[in-house]
Amino acid sequence: MVTQSLLGPTAGRVEDVHRIAVLRANALGDLIFALPALDALRAAYPGAEIVLLGAPWHAKLLRDRPGPVDRVLVVPPAPGIRAAEPGESESSIDDFLAAATGFDLAVQIHGGGANSNPLISRLGARVTVGLRADDAPPLDRWLRYVYYQHEVIRYLEVVGLVGAPATTITPTLAVTDADRAEAARVLGSADRRRVALHPGATDNRRRWPAEHFAEVARALHEDGYEVLVTGTPAEQEVVDRVVVAARVPVRPQVGTLSLGGLVGCYADCALVISNDTGPLHVAAAVGAPTVGIFWVGNLINGASPLRGRHRPISSWTVHCPVCGVDCTPGIYPHRPGDGECPHRDSFVADVPVIEVLEAARELLTP
Repeated sequence: MVTQSLLGPTAGRVEDVHRIAVLRANALGDLIFALPALDALRAAYPGAEIVLLGAPWHAKLLRDRPGPVDRVLVVPPAPGIRAAEPGESESSIDDFLAAATGFDLAVQIHGGGANSNPLISRLGARVTVGLRADDAPPLDRWLRYVYYQHEVIRYLEVVGLVGAPATTITPTLAVTDADRAEAARVLGSADRRRVALHPGATDNRRRWPAEHFAEVARALHEDGYEVLVTGTPAEQEVVDRVVVAARVPVRPQVGTLSLGGLVGCYADCALVISNDTGPLHVAAAVGAPTVGIFWVGNLINGASPLRGRHRPISSWTVHCPVCGVDCTPGIYPHRPGDGECPHRDSFVADVPVIEVLEAARELLTP
């Protein structure tokens, strides 16, 4: 039976579903993009246990946190699934599969499926559903993986194949008392409105120059805001560059907050300004207004469509600043060499500081 939903036709539900496995074991922003699909599954199958197949950090973040996930089952590191976390003990996919039994429905919202679809199939669920690129084996129900599609909508379409219509297109992550308590313990009480800047990103091509973040920090400090500069320990160097170049008092926060503490921090910020990276999407999901700096392709796939509280600023650069190769994925798949090059220079360096500042001040104005 096919019914109409917010996003169009939705297939019928699977009968007698008691346990649902959902594979989404990649990065922080990827989890945020998957939340509306998980919400849809919860609404469609209210009595089922929803088990996220994820990484150890998923288990820490989601433990005792209200939301659609009942528990996290850690999937071992494997090619195309996830990398090992520092200090993580070794485990095998075979041992994992021996323990991961009894699923009625298995959902793959992890990527194109070349590596993930075989794993999903080996779970032994009665019905499998997910994405499929050209190099991936099919599942029972599948949706063609097309590169340029907003991530939230992509995963909502997948769960629609098993009768889970969208209930929202806006990712929402619950903020707990423990999150707020940790943030308050680390940051203290605020005597001015707080703004957080996040100048890091795993992919250097997504990084706006540290000196530009410093200009923004200086301007907002002069406007009367308390400015935090957040980062992971791997981003210490770029945070230090922002702090030094700002030439005004700002508060670096590197390794001072757990992921839950960062959730609490952002939830109480008047604004978060960030590159297109996980913390930006976390900030939006906990209700903070955001200014995000995006490469145009990632703008299509990941920027919030809402403008009441969010301002994505785009760079339209598509050629590598070093070698000139067109790095737009999926545009010229028949031409070898296009879409990728070895350089990692910023693709967003040309975004003007004034454009980011104007967006920030507009959102900060009561």
